[in-house]
Amino acid sequence: GREFFVGLSKRTNQRGAEILADAFKDYAVSTVPVLEGLHLKSFCSMGGPGLIVIGSSEPAQKALKIMQQMSDHRYDKLTVPDDLAANCIYMNLPSKGHVLLHCTAEEFPESAKLQVFEKLKDHMLIPMSNLEKVKVDGGLTC
Repeated sequence: GREFFVGLSKRTNQRGAEILADAFKDYAVSTVPVLEGLHLKSFCSMGGPGLIVIGSSEPAQKALKIMQQMSDHRYDKLTVPDDLAANCIYMNLPSKGHVLLHCTAEEFPESAKLQVFEKLKDHMLIPMSNLEKVKVDGGLTC
């Protein structure tokens, strides 16, 4: 990665961002207000090198705009209709290459109908159910 984006919310404050910046002095650390949801990852995740998966809601798009303004790097984006569908896990595995764990079609039928994740032709896509964790406001990354 090139930098850290820290969502400022009820769960993460400015001091937390400062501690992260102190721990990773060689990387830029930028704060992004989270207007809705618990975390930045409630509507935004890295989907691969240089790829942000982002929800389509107004708060998600505002956060993306802030990240684009704060960064010297230009990211590609994959917009999903359901904010929580953007909560995914990217891995670069030596034997598999680019792997993306994402929620199932059952959970986010609109994203499935549009085949949003299938646009990532160079990724191995693995749908994973998050139905139990969502009952306690959890996402795949929790």
